[in-house]
Amino acid sequence: MTPPTPLLGSRTLDRATARTLPPGPRLPTLAQTVLFASHRSTYFPRLRAQYGDVFTIRLVPSSRVVVVLSRPDHIREVFGTPPTIAHAGESNTALEPIMGSHSLLLLDDDDHLRMRRQLMPAFNGHALRGYAEMIARLARGEVDRWPIGTPFRLHERMRDLTLEVILQVVFGVTDSDRLDRLRPLVDKVVSVRPIIMLGGFYRSLLKLPPWRTFLRVQRQVDEILYDEIARRRTDPKLAERNDVLSKLLAAGTWSDVELRDQLVTLLLAGHETTATSLAWAFHELARKPDLLQAGQRAADAGDDDYLEAIAKESLRLHPVVYQVGRRLTEPTEIAGYRLPRGTTLMAAIGLVQADEQNYPDVRAFQPERFLGEDPPPAGTWIPFGGGTRRCIGAGFSLLEATEILRAALSRFTVTAPEKPEPAKPRNVTLVPAKGCTLTATRRRG
Repeated sequence: MTPPTPLLGSRTLDRATARTLPPGPRLPTLAQTVLFASHRSTYFPRLRAQYGDVFTIRLVPSSRVVVVLSRPDHIREVFGTPPTIAHAGESNTALEPIMGSHSLLLLDDDDHLRMRRQLMPAFNGHALRGYAEMIARLARGEVDRWPIGTPFRLHERMRDLTLEVILQVVFGVTDSDRLDRLRPLVDKVVSVRPIIMLGGFYRSLLKLPPWRTFLRVQRQVDEILYDEIARRRTDPKLAERNDVLSKLLAAGTWSDVELRDQLVTLLLAGHETTATSLAWAFHELARKPDLLQAGQRAADAGDDDYLEAIAKESLRLHPVVYQVGRRLTEPTEIAGYRLPRGTTLMAAIGLVQADEQNYPDVRAFQPERFLGEDPPPAGTWIPFGGGTRRCIGAGFSLLEATEILRAALSRFTVTAPEKPEPAKPRNVTLVPAKGCTLTATRRRG
């Protein structure tokens, strides 16, 4: 449930420090920014082939310096650097107009630690077990509406389903009228385009369309969320409720604004990412009958480990989050370089997980990689980041994927054209170009 890191960092470096930086392209900053924003999954492999496992790029605004790392041992150095030295919140400043200044993703140091502690009770093992049946019910309701024998675009359906999970399991909204009001508004919020993030750097843009239009929709969503928070605070049955918002209220001391910012963060971090990883999972299963049958047997037998392994392999082969960032608050040695204060470190998840040295037969879809006594080496599977900033919703995301896979595979066989769909950018994720077009037929027996 971690969103992709936007254009990173907040300060430039003195020219005199350039000799301490790894090599990198000499393209204009704007050109590098466009390539990073729109083509990172092809741009980064080319840069690594040219410059090695550690390279430097520069991004707008102000030609910010970003050091990209792609070796697990170097990335472990980044994740192991004290959070007071490697700030993650400062790397996400572009998200502030969308998520709010209290978002867990934007905080550092003591503020981050305090907020994370207050969020943890809603995402521990006991809480996750309580969400499973709600997610399963929503998943069964969605797959029972799948057309039979007619091709359809699964990615759209997964987006609708994961949005419903957010609204009902995270926000705890079950009133049909309120849901009807929220769905179209929230859909516009989660469909935010990358250009909107520029408002985090250039606040004057927020007065212009499309930023002004987006903020108007966001205010309408906020109005409903604040009303929901107020109602929940006075609900005499709060302790009996089993949604994330209620558990947060029961376990911590929150202002309304803090709660709103965490709910919007969970919405944006957990909607498109989970929907896309599930679309890719079905995209693979539909073209591999043996793996599809193995998944169906797991669904029938209640083998959650295998279903979760399918989800994990989808996240490895088709990383939704391609990189995560940290900003150095003081000079620090990373990957053999003495990097100046202000450098942004970018752990390239997509490069690590597509490296043949880390995963033999790296382009093959093999859920078995995540089963048995020989799991992937530490630091080679990092779709949720790592260290003290590892995505707090990782367990929720894998639970959701497991329940949705179970609901579908226990009911249907899915097929697709033999030729795989290429990836295309959708906002900050890469999705199947044809929407993961499948045909579902009911299983016999």
